[in-house]
Amino acid sequence: MDPQRVQLRGAVQRNPHDFIAWVMLADAELEAGDTAAGEHAAARALQLRPGHPEALARLGRTRWMQGRHDEAAALLRQAAALVPEHPGIALWLGHALEDAGQPEAAADAYRHAHRLLPGEPYITAQLLNWQRRLCDWRGIDALSNQVRQAVAHGQAVVEPFAFLSEDSSAAEQLACARQRAAAIADGLRALPATQVRRQGRLRVGFLSNGFGAHPTGLLTVALFEQLRARGPLELHLFALNGDDGSAIRARLQAAADVLHDVASLPHPSIAACIRDAGIDVLFDLRGWGGGGTPAVLALRPAPVQVNWLAYPGTSGAAWMDYVLADGYVLPDAMASAFSEQVRRLPRAFQPSDNTRMVEAAPTREACGLPAQGVVFCCFNNSYKLNPRSMQRAFAVLQGVPGSVLWLLSGPGDADARLRAAAHGAGLDPARLVFMPKLPHPTYLARYRHADLFLDTHPYNAHTTASDALWAGCPVLTCPGGTFASRVAGSLNHHLRMDEMNVADDRAFVATAVALGNDPAALAALRARLATARETSGVFDMAGFAEDFRVQVEGMAREHGWKGV
Repeated sequence: MDPQRVQLRGAVQRNPHDFIAWVMLADAELEAGDTAAGEHAAARALQLRPGHPEALARLGRTRWMQGRHDEAAALLRQAAALVPEHPGIALWLGHALEDAGQPEAAADAYRHAHRLLPGEPYITAQLLNWQRRLCDWRGIDALSNQVRQAVAHGQAVVEPFAFLSEDSSAAEQLACARQRAAAIADGLRALPATQVRRQGRLRVGFLSNGFGAHPTGLLTVALFEQLRARGPLELHLFALNGDDGSAIRARLQAAADVLHDVASLPHPSIAACIRDAGIDVLFDLRGWGGGGTPAVLALRPAPVQVNWLAYPGTSGAAWMDYVLADGYVLPDAMASAFSEQVRRLPRAFQPSDNTRMVEAAPTREACGLPAQGVVFCCFNNSYKLNPRSMQRAFAVLQGVPGSVLWLLSGPGDADARLRAAAHGAGLDPARLVFMPKLPHPTYLARYRHADLFLDTHPYNAHTTASDALWAGCPVLTCPGGTFASRVAGSLNHHLRMDEMNVADDRAFVATAVALGNDPAALAALRARLATARETSGVFDMAGFAEDFRVQVEGMAREHGWKGV
């Protein structure tokens, strides 16, 4: 336990009526991931001073961490109304409103916090990130420049995941991740060091909040099934999310030797669970992606810890030993911008569920599509739909008469803002068609109506690119100089479709327009993709499992494992 928590627990024992100590203890317990202890401290503070905004705010933060988002928003609204000039409470209110399904109100809360503390980079980054999600591009360049400057000068602890959406270099992303990792490590004391077992079957752990109907579960389930069938590795899944009742969760449970439900446990307890399981090599399948537990990894529960799959960049953390990638997504020229040792698979680093079926799609009319005309699509999340990506997509629509752009519906007023942007570019806003979020098989079937996927930059399609390619829809992308901007390109490269990886926006628009106006060329491209899907190895999970085993055993050998 960190010294501050010990000190504060002692303080409230000595003086149970110390309101400030209870408030500070609530913060410390929540930072450690112990929501039960945080709730007790917040409730005790509220008993001492009923209606006090600081106590209300801590209880609201507790409810937010417990997933009781409506209650959290109500408590934090009450606190914010009592102290409207408190930027921290406004910030927490924004978080709660996000998860309570009130996106525009969340933006207002972040904007209010930013007005109160315009020079605070963390708050600026929260506002910037949420404006991107809402496709609200007002003042976005100034916000982005402020955040990038703060990272450059080491003045901020900005969430690395949100920073991926900025037009930053791999070196800037490393600086951002290092600053965040340093803040996490401050005050933590790692567990006593352990060693990889000298011989015998390796125990491999995977820590994620996505073990269910989630992109991480969808990407990994077939790989785990193949690994389990082959047997040399003992698989332990540590689920930060509860059982969602999905078919994917059931398959994950069956594929693992053990699935450990560690949802809602404090960070030290999760680390202890991993340590008690005797894990030799631990994969972090969340990283800085949100909903993960970097503090658990910082406690060093396993002797070898690996960054893989879910976070497309460096951890910047001393507690992560390796990053598992491939030669395209993380070329030698980028390796210096990664804090981890780079290990590369001979195929695309991203696995996929090659057992899923692409169902028959409903009619175009039922999907809101016109009866005729080329359908370009981009089902990336709204925060990736920045001005640059949309301007080049609009240029494609202008070059292909009668075409439409099919998008995933975003939060709040995002769709209306995109239609307004289309109108400003001289397009009929009706040429943007929006699809609501759907169950994965239903969504996957929609690709049967999509002719070409238009990717985004600098944060491009990842799981979505895999979905599109598996369903037979080619992906046009413009790879950049960061991991996050090269994932779709990696999939194309390993499918031997490098012509779909173009150099710049001019080539992107020209390629899409040429294909959109040449039905025969587009049909030939789709036929090539259908063949490549079967022959390239990108979707060969048996082969992936063997390559993965080799990498895991190679890491273990470097730490003293002698073999089975």
